[in-house]
Amino acid sequence: MPRHEFQPGRLVAGFFLALAGLVYAGDAGGLWDTPWFAIIPMVTGGLCLAGATAAVAHGIRKARGPRPGRGSLAGSSAGRGPERSDVRGPEGSDG
Repeated sequence: MPRHEFQPGRLVAGFFLALAGLVYAGDAGGLWDTPWFAIIPMVTGGLCLAGATAAVAHGIRKARGPRPGRGSLAGSSAGRGPERSDVRGPEGSDG
């Protein structure tokens, strides 16, 4: 069982950054010659695609709503302190 949510945007970003590193490694190893400006559109395009992927994934998760039994903190009072209905104002006032 995974300990965190799957985030496809980060997967796409990591893939394109690893691809850019592989292209530079091949250039450094002498396997091919890569112009210096070839990495800019690869990284920029990958980050834009990762942002779009993350936005779509967020929209899908939001449309589904909270999943039962997951212990989601969305919509709960976590971190806001106890909610009590018997809290009164200043001493001696009932109103």
